[in-house]
Amino acid sequence: QVQLVESGGGLVQPGGSLRLSCAASGSGLFISDMGWHRRAPGKQRELVATITRGYSTNYADSVKGRFTISRDNAKNTMYLQMSSLKPEDTAVYFCAVRNYFSNYWGQGTQVTVSS
Repeated sequence: QVQLVESGGGLVQPGGSLRLSCAASGSGLFISDMGWHRRAPGKQRELVATITRGYSTNYADSVKGRFTISRDNAKNTMYLQMSSLKPEDTAVYFCAVRNYFSNYWGQGTQVTVSS
């Protein structure tokens, strides 16, 4: 089993920044792909960014140039640095990881962008 703990969400003004973290724990971890997803009120969940174990990244068009995904393989931790935040970035952000052949999800952390 893999446990995921997210942190770093909160309330921020438009144009501000936040950094999300997702820490994975469990026995015998070998996490390959990691990613962030979000679900805005009244909308379906969407992929925000992904990162492979070899640090290849992919971003949704809506966040390119503003968000940066990174990871620390030694700590089994992933980050999402969010800058130039917009009200439309308001959502619950979920981390997801692939450990061997299974996928695991975090509980989500709320990000609210509002003045």
